[in-house]
Amino acid sequence: MRSITTAERRARLAIRHRLATAARTDDVAEIARSLVALHATDPATVFLSVAARSRTATPGLVEKALYDDRTLLRMLAMRRTMFVVPVELVPVLQASCADALAVKQRRTYSRFLEQAGVGDGDIDGWWRDVENATHAALLARGEATGAQLSKDEPRLRTQVDPAPGKSYSKPIGITTWVLVTLGVEGRIVRGRPNGSWISSQYKWSPVEAWLPGGVPEMPADEARAALLRDWLWSFGPAPVSDLKWWTGWTLGDVKKALALLDVTEVDLSGTTGLLLADDLEPVTAPGPWASLLPALDPTPMGWQARSWYLGDHGPALFDKNGNIGPTIWWDGRIVGGWAQRKDGEIAMRLLEDVGAEAKAAIEAEAARLPGWYGDVRATPRFRTPLERELTT
Repeated sequence: MRSITTAERRARLAIRHRLATAARTDDVAEIARSLVALHATDPATVFLSVAARSRTATPGLVEKALYDDRTLLRMLAMRRTMFVVPVELVPVLQASCADALAVKQRRTYSRFLEQAGVGDGDIDGWWRDVENATHAALLARGEATGAQLSKDEPRLRTQVDPAPGKSYSKPIGITTWVLVTLGVEGRIVRGRPNGSWISSQYKWSPVEAWLPGGVPEMPADEARAALLRDWLWSFGPAPVSDLKWWTGWTLGDVKKALALLDVTEVDLSGTTGLLLADDLEPVTAPGPWASLLPALDPTPMGWQARSWYLGDHGPALFDKNGNIGPTIWWDGRIVGGWAQRKDGEIAMRLLEDVGAEAKAAIEAEAARLPGWYGDVRATPRFRTPLERELTT
């Protein structure tokens, strides 16, 4: 069994995730491919993840890839999490993750509608009719907000109380329910935001604006295998538990997908990991590097077992729900955290002694961020202990 040391895992991370200086690129779509997908629960993460891996890219270049060139697309996928993904990966994520999510979303919303007495006993037929009418309205407009679509399709303004009888009971409209379901079904896409690049309010567009023929169909088993192959190239080697956590699939689905791939077991300092059989050649370390990664960046959120790059810093850098805040990296491991203050200053705190060379490199990386932010002030959606301390 081939042994892969922690040092080699860190070298792979530096090169495959384009964090080492020599591995950086201004090709936004290529950055996304390097990470399989960019975490997009917090809109700012997408842009700041690109900033950390590029040389001279700007927020405008990311917007161009998303909304003009349309080489990237925003969609719900693994673990019901929002990602920005290369368009060629959309069929894989649709079949491996989104289709199953669409079934769950429809089931949940249908239960609420049935409790409210909507649909005259045919919830499924009523829901599909509303979906189709909403989709047709969006096709006619080309791009629209939820409010605009609810004017075209009045049933979107149907009020439903999802928690009748509870103290927090409050009727809500179903516009978001319908649009989210159409999104996970691969029929519509979140387009341009209603504001700057940190806004989470989007206009909607038909998926045909990104994929003219719609999302190509793909067998689910084949799609799961394709996704694991990409993940193992970018994040491997790793134990099966990491694959299960990252995908959100059952262990059975993970093993079934792995059976379609040519993988081999490797020793990770006493733990058995998996690696693609054609990816066993040693990776040479690129030399020391520094990086400031944003909250929820796909690199630190890529593995469930994180001790090999996180050390003992978890309590300061994660919130209670497992969301990581902004992190400082030195040569393949997390050594501190950072935050943007209200005046735009980048505040940092090292959690261990890293030496003068590392401090200078880290400060040089921090100096790049104000130019990227400009006048934008972005507070992470999920606040972590150290990030809060640095901004008070």
